[in-house]
Amino acid sequence: MSGKRAPHRLAEPDPPWLMRTYAGHSTAQASNELYRANLAKGQTGLSVAFDLPTQTGYDPDDELARGEVGKVGVPVTHLGDMRALFDGIDLAQMNTSMTINATAAWLLALYVVVAEERGIDPALLQGTTQNDILKEFLARGTYAFPPGPSMRLSADMIAYTVEHVPQWNPVNICSYHLQEAGATPVQEIAFAIANATAVLDAVRARVPAAMIDAVFGRISFFVNAGVRFIEEHAKLRALAALWEELGRERYGVSQPSLLRLRYGVQVNSLGLTEAQPENNVQRIVLEALAVTLGRNARARAVQLPAWNEALGLPRQWDQQWSLRIQQVLAFETDLLEYPDIFEGSQVMDGLVAELIDGARQEIARVAEHGGAVEAVPYMKGALVESGRERLHRIETGEHVVVGVNRYSETERSPLTADEASAFLTVDPAHEQAQVDALVQWRAGRDAAAVQAALEELARVARSDENIMHATIAAARAGATTGEWAGTLRQAFGSYRAPTGVGGARAAGADSELELLRESVAQASVQLGRRVKLLVGKPGLDGHSNGAEQIALYARDAGIDVVYEGIRLTPEQIATSALEEGVHVVGLSILSGSHLELVPQVVGALRALGVQAPVVVGGIIPQADVAKLLRSGVAAVYTPKDFELGRIIADIVRLAQDGAAAT
Repeated sequence: MSGKRAPHRLAEPDPPWLMRTYAGHSTAQASNELYRANLAKGQTGLSVAFDLPTQTGYDPDDELARGEVGKVGVPVTHLGDMRALFDGIDLAQMNTSMTINATAAWLLALYVVVAEERGIDPALLQGTTQNDILKEFLARGTYAFPPGPSMRLSADMIAYTVEHVPQWNPVNICSYHLQEAGATPVQEIAFAIANATAVLDAVRARVPAAMIDAVFGRISFFVNAGVRFIEEHAKLRALAALWEELGRERYGVSQPSLLRLRYGVQVNSLGLTEAQPENNVQRIVLEALAVTLGRNARARAVQLPAWNEALGLPRQWDQQWSLRIQQVLAFETDLLEYPDIFEGSQVMDGLVAELIDGARQEIARVAEHGGAVEAVPYMKGALVESGRERLHRIETGEHVVVGVNRYSETERSPLTADEASAFLTVDPAHEQAQVDALVQWRAGRDAAAVQAALEELARVARSDENIMHATIAAARAGATTGEWAGTLRQAFGSYRAPTGVGGARAAGADSELELLRESVAQASVQLGRRVKLLVGKPGLDGHSNGAEQIALYARDAGIDVVYEGIRLTPEQIATSALEEGVHVVGLSILSGSHLELVPQVVGALRALGVQAPVVVGGIIPQADVAKLLRSGVAAVYTPKDFELGRIIADIVRLAQDGAAAT
């Protein structure tokens, strides 16, 4: 027997991917403790979750930040917070991912300044800023500026990092949230490629022609992986093929290493269920296989959600469980010991070909609308329609979700026996503490230096210069997140993204919808006009998928729907309800801020004399449901309430009952 290596084995196992957990909450100090604990358990990279005020460019004392500070991530308001966040962590060695988009340039500037204060050359920094702003207009809602200036910010940051922070991935084209918003695999591939093309075209206009190869090589992706893990793996192979094709044909890149698809992943959180949440563990494992099984399309970095994310924020123990799943896959199984196990597979090759063909057709449709920037309304409408179809398949049972629409009988789970302790609850006192700390920060800085830096930032914003140098100077001077973003809002203007509801096609008839339409028609006769529903999203929560589906289903049922999109104050919602004369107000909150924001909305409504019943939907623990009902809410819906027809029927009854009561 010869010593020649068998072709079905690698000479040495591949090294494992970068292992992360998406983490951050409450304060920079608390998050730093969490990071250091996770690193001690074998995590090999960091993935920073920022709170919504930081993501959207508001300081914690801003009216829109009420109830949102420290809830879904860590608040980073100024340089002092960034110092505390990475205290004791060697930035020269750490690979740090930041899920940040509208304010990505600002957060990277703070990170660079902290490194320089420690004597670290920025050229040594490794990591990623998501910086995919087009996706925010489509799916996640944490934009801060109009599309044009937002693309300019992204392009400036990419151009800056390629020259000054060359090991940094300045943009993560993020198809993850597209799937969360309802995208099919074809749409996820196509819209990601279209977004990447728009980014590259914007950067090409701002860098020397000789740099485009380096720019292309630093573009990475952040993808989603659902439980249909065979098709999901095929999706990644198709994306890799189209990415290489784009680089060769549109940008003239020829070096194989620069053409390779580099991606990180968080597997699907959309598919995690509130009902029987223990089933989420096996879902997460299967989804992880989609991005690790095939060597030729394996993820560079993986972060897995926790089993209880449909209930609330994960605890440290929950994050450890997710990290251990990665470690078992990498170190106990043999999946890193072989060449690509799908090479030559007829099934895989056939799936990839189908997806490539479909994606090319969808990319062509985006191009017909003028490219990704101009096609935002088209893509948003397409996602809303796809999301509606997905929910309809779940409602009818065509799409089986174990524990939700089939096999719902269950024993009581010891994991959730004490629901109040089954997830992390952020102390609301942290918000005031962050506001107080901000007051101290402002009092201790050189106000004249900050003012001068912000004036220079404003000048550069109105020019065609790269904005990163002025942004770094403002960070070093001690400016705050809200001041940086506020300066740019004055220069760039404001923007409200399309909701996708108005452009979505009417649903086809089915028996349930026809019955609902009859019910709405009868109620409208009783009320003397059409039943009218206001769907509102108070605060900074940009995850609007649920609100859009309720608005769309209600519209299809014949209800007159008022939906103005995301990021509204309680007072704005109350004023709109008064002016529109609505029968019911529906609120959607997924950021954990329901106990703060919902009573404020109810209070604002009653102060204006609006007595319309209020319903609330979101990730709301059962312990909070009673509190919301006591605050004046008529009904509460959580992720287990997937039957939209039943929810709309409830709204119609509430409209009738409310009218009868008045």
